[in-house]
Amino acid sequence: MSEQDQITTDPTKPAQRMRAGSMTISATPWIIAAVLLIAMPYLFPSRSALTIMNQMSITIVFALAYNMLLGQGGMLSFGHAVYMGVGGFVAVHVMNLISDTGAPFPMPFLPIVGGLFGMGLAMIVGSFSTRSAGTVFAMISLGVGELIAACSVIIVVFFGGEEGVSGYRDEGLPFFGFDFAQQIEVYYLIAAWLMISALLMYLYSRTPIGRMANAVRDNPERAEFLGYSARWVRYYSFAASGFFAGIAGGLFAINYEILTEENLNTASSGVILLVTFLGGVGFFFGPIIGAIAFTLLQTVLSLHTELWAFYAGVLFVATVMFFPGGLAGLIMMHVPVFQIGKAKQLVLPYFKTLIPGAVAVLGVSALVEMTFHYRHAATGDNEMTVFWTTFDSHAILPWVIALVVTFGALYLTRLNAPSLREAWAEANTPDGGAA
Repeated sequence: MSEQDQITTDPTKPAQRMRAGSMTISATPWIIAAVLLIAMPYLFPSRSALTIMNQMSITIVFALAYNMLLGQGGMLSFGHAVYMGVGGFVAVHVMNLISDTGAPFPMPFLPIVGGLFGMGLAMIVGSFSTRSAGTVFAMISLGVGELIAACSVIIVVFFGGEEGVSGYRDEGLPFFGFDFAQQIEVYYLIAAWLMISALLMYLYSRTPIGRMANAVRDNPERAEFLGYSARWVRYYSFAASGFFAGIAGGLFAINYEILTEENLNTASSGVILLVTFLGGVGFFFGPIIGAIAFTLLQTVLSLHTELWAFYAGVLFVATVMFFPGGLAGLIMMHVPVFQIGKAKQLVLPYFKTLIPGAVAVLGVSALVEMTFHYRHAATGDNEMTVFWTTFDSHAILPWVIALVVTFGALYLTRLNAPSLREAWAEANTPDGGAA
């Protein structure tokens, strides 16, 4: 390769990198993800596991769509659930139309209908909400979300009132012999749309308009100076995000066969904001991690405790305060350590610090559960089970053990924290800290 060719495709120069290979992607992560999605029903064959995985996949699509606004465009929305909800309601109505008229419309294409209507609503709202970002956009999104949520109990013809709108996915035209009456068929349909949607959103982030969304997020004045309209860049991102949110709504309609006011209210918008922040808005795969973690908290943890929402809130607050990059940022901060080849130096410090820290967290959780049971249990119901151990919550000994374990673990964590900081600084120094 000549020197001129090397200069033309210099990967250290962003502008040249965008021109040379902005749409090139590595197929390995996508192949691994596809294999995992195919194998998951065989690893977890129960019906409840399929339901959880379907919910997880739908949440991932919605979180990635929301991250197109927040992570890539810098637009904080408090009402983004309306685009998923409206897309889902339209999908349910089309589902009922197929059932009533026998229209030859295959069920796998139903999410496209939801996506188009979600994008249509986003184009209408975005025409006046994307004129500016920041507080103005956030307040407009909140107002629009509240307005449509209020309309859901007023416009009964479309939203069905408090009962919502239900349908039947198995009464449509079979698609290659599949009528989607079985949960496993629905799982693979949702998994296919998850792969398609994630790939399209990833490719969008690497297009010039996706790159300019990052520029407008970071410095809209400079983007305007370079000749790009910050408003139109935000508008295109908003419309694309509405499309994929509508796809998530269509998948929700197929999976649950019912849509209610809860699917588009402010609480649902707050949940997806929590999910995206928890995973990490600065990374494409951050919302995926956040959706998986939150779904497990909402489904698996809720089977064992009534306080799952409390733990989810504490995790969210701790993430925002101590790990602004989210769980994905926590993972990616270790990449330089592996590149330098010093990851082994962190194994022992992590073991000495994180193990007591985890024990302290479990101890605090045990104290919270014991307090909740002591205050809210029925009269005479003194026995409770925490971490597979049954004991009397009104006795002194369990409280003493929980307090000793918790404070002992906290002491060990605090004692070993300085050595962990030193090991972290040394592991991130290429010359071993000699400089």
